[in-house]
Amino acid sequence: MAKRLFDLMLAALALAALAPVLAVVALVIKFDTPGPVFFRQQRVGRGGRLFRIHKFRTMQVDAPERGPEVTVGRDARITRSGHWLRHYRIDELPQLLDVLSGHMSLVGPRPEVPRYVAHYPPDLRERVLSVRPGITDPASLEHIDEAHQLASASDPEREYIQVILPTKLQHQARYAEQATLGSDLRVLLRTVRILLSR
Repeated sequence: MAKRLFDLMLAALALAALAPVLAVVALVIKFDTPGPVFFRQQRVGRGGRLFRIHKFRTMQVDAPERGPEVTVGRDARITRSGHWLRHYRIDELPQLLDVLSGHMSLVGPRPEVPRYVAHYPPDLRERVLSVRPGITDPASLEHIDEAHQLASASDPEREYIQVILPTKLQHQARYAEQATLGSDLRVLLRTVRILLSR
């Protein structure tokens, strides 16, 4: 209950404070390439329940038909504004709406698409999906430049499933078992520091 109240208060404050920034970003996306401002995609949430995540659109509208679900390096499907939005993780800010709706938390395992959740080992799946997914978490901070790692792989999707995903799941399982409000606050502060340093 305390974590949920913490999420609600901080997400509401962040949305109010960032409203002008979000409006400017929406206009930049609209004028950059044809298509919607937001990208919505089905993800797996707490208890295995499906929900649709909100992001600012950073790829061409037909991106899903033109390549894998993982993003590789300077992916040709990414728009001009999308490179900048992804670098500073600004594309993730609309997920504050998902926090308010109860589908997500500020801190928690990053939600995956069903295709990759199908590769979770049963024991790790149960532990990782026992908590609400989050906008940030220790695993995503450790792999903040995973797109560049995937760019050097001969088969990026296989690299993600066989190398990156198992490591991230171990981090996420530990988070699910040990998380406290204090540790969430430290993750949020570390996230801000890393993004500012970029």
